[in-house]
Amino acid sequence: MLVNAADMLKKAEAGHYALGAFNTNNLEWTLAVLQAAEEAKSPIIIQCSAGAAKWMGGLTVCADMVKACVESMGITVPVALHLDHGTYEDCFKAIEAGFSSIMYDGSHEETFQINLDRTKELVEVAHAKGLSIEAEVGGIGGTEDGVTSNGELADPAECKQIADLGVDFLACGIGNIHGVYPEDWAGLSFDRLSEIKAEVGDLPLVLHGGSGIPEDQIKKAISMGVSKINVNTDLQLAFTAAVHDYFAAGKDTQGKGYDPRKVLKPGRDAIVERTKELMEQFGSLNKA
Repeated sequence: MLVNAADMLKKAEAGHYALGAFNTNNLEWTLAVLQAAEEAKSPIIIQCSAGAAKWMGGLTVCADMVKACVESMGITVPVALHLDHGTYEDCFKAIEAGFSSIMYDGSHEETFQINLDRTKELVEVAHAKGLSIEAEVGGIGGTEDGVTSNGELADPAECKQIADLGVDFLACGIGNIHGVYPEDWAGLSFDRLSEIKAEVGDLPLVLHGGSGIPEDQIKKAISMGVSKINVNTDLQLAFTAAVHDYFAAGKDTQGKGYDPRKVLKPGRDAIVERTKELMEQFGSLNKA
C-alpha cells in the first residue's frame, strides 16, 4: 500500500535526516530501489516525471507497476509514489492515475502569482484526496524534461508565501542543478538556505539535483532542514557503468549472455547498492 510522503518527511525534518526520492525509469529501477529500501529498512519516495512516465506507457502504468511491485515483493517499509516536476495539468493526471503524492512545479510560470494561485488550488485538491504535495520556488538549474534553467536562488519571502498555503514540503533553488555538475559549480548557497528556513519554520525542504553534490554539503544541508533529496542522474550513471562493463568484458557473447535479464542484472544490482549507500549518507537507515 502506498502512503503519502507528509508524515515520513515530518519525521525526517524533526530527526535531522533526509529521505531519498529516487526517480524510476522502468521496472528494473522500481524493483531495485524497493529492494534497497527493504534491505536498509528505510522509508522511500519513488518518483516519476511526466517524461519518464510517457516512456513507460503513461502515469497509470507507472502507478500500477509500483503498487504491484510493493505487493509482490512484500515490502514492509513506507513507500510514497510522487510526481516529479509536474505541470498544473500533470498533477490532475497523476492524482487520477493513483499517485500518493504530487509536485506542482510552478517555478517556470510566467508570474509568481500564477505559481501562488495554482499551488493554492492544488493543495486543496491534494489534501482532500489524502495526497501530499510539493511546490517549488526558484528554478533548479540544468535541464529536466526539456525545461532548462540556471541555478537560481529562491526568494525567502516567496518561499514563505508558498509555505503558508499549506504545502507539505518545498523545493527551493539554492544553487543546485539537475544532471552532472560542472567543474566550476559554485556550490550550494547555505546563506540562502538559512534565510529560507527562517521564513518557513519546520516545513521540510527539498534538494533537487542531489546527484553529485559533495557529501559534506549534503550533510550540512540536511542539518539545516533539507529532508528530501532527489536522485536520478546518480543511479543512471551507476546503471550505465555496470552494463557497459558487462559488454566490455564480452559477457554478452558467452553462452546465453545476450539474454536481456543477464544484460540488465549488473545494472539492477548496481542501483541496489548505490541506493543503499545514499540512504546511509542521508541518514535514513533503520528509520522505517
